[in-house]
Amino acid sequence: MRTLLVSLLAVFALAAQPVLADDISTAIDNFREAGAGDFIDDSYGYAVFPSIGKGGIGIGGAHGKGEVYVGGKRVGQTKMNQITYGLQLGGQVYSQMIFFRDKRAFEDFSSGNFEFGAQATAVALTAGAQASTSTGGGGNASAGTDADSSTVSSSERQYDGRSGMAIFTITKGGLMYEATLGGQKFKYEPI
Repeated sequence: MRTLLVSLLAVFALAAQPVLADDISTAIDNFREAGAGDFIDDSYGYAVFPSIGKGGIGIGGAHGKGEVYVGGKRVGQTKMNQITYGLQLGGQVYSQMIFFRDKRAFEDFSSGNFEFGAQATAVALTAGAQASTSTGGGGNASAGTDADSSTVSSSERQYDGRSGMAIFTITKGGLMYEATLGGQKFKYEPI
């Protein structure tokens, strides 16, 4: 038990580190290599979190710091916090990117305090592999190339219809077993 507690504290300490430009650049490159290049190139903007620490024993949480970009230019900083309840044990560190389809989606996110409900889902990417997910619309979408990309890009089909956002994660390390409920809360600060 003591080892697990020390491990969880180490996970959160890693995520609490300041965000460095090299970390942001590396995270963006990792997402591009993992199949999110269409989103990076075609989105109105995005938030990138190089390291989010997550851990829990019954009650858990996650925290990370990131930066927000519009048109490839840094426009703000953001923090993510999450509290989860339910069956969970372990800790992990992951990178996360949130893509904004349009100005409305960006404005929703940057309006101050934004929250994804417990029902929000993310596409889990593995470096060097393509990812697929259901966006709640009943169909699967691929984060890679598409034979029929002339009509709708693959990235366009993966945005959530209500929020206009798409979420991708890449696990960096750790092990987490969970069946939990909890949403992510974001605080945005323009620069």
